[in-house]
Amino acid sequence: MSVTLRRERDDLFRLDVHGAVRRAERERSRDELGVALGPQGAARLLVVLDQFTGWAREDDWSGLDFLTPYGDQIVRMAIVGDPTWRDELLLFVAAGLRRAPVEFFASGAVESARTWLTA
Repeated sequence: MSVTLRRERDDLFRLDVHGAVRRAERERSRDELGVALGPQGAARLLVVLDQFTGWAREDDWSGLDFLTPYGDQIVRMAIVGDPTWRDELLLFVAAGLRRAPVEFFASGAVESARTWLTA
């Protein structure tokens, strides 16, 4: 699996996920986002899943805290991926518990997700 975080422009960040998510890579990308944001920054996060297969079973996923330390700095999040993963992914990122809106887009809808993020 690979997770890559990059800034596309200003406050728009893209997180590319390929394969199965490993906890260590998720935490590394979370920490990279925190450094990029600094204490006062805000982010619009585009998560693009490529051949996503879920979460590595051998990792400890108790106490899920995906982007929790920087959760208030995320103003919008769009997830693009296979619709069969929609419900699990929205649960994983705590979509209903965040102040920021989270939307899911089907694979191939990266431009639509980017447009929604920047609206």
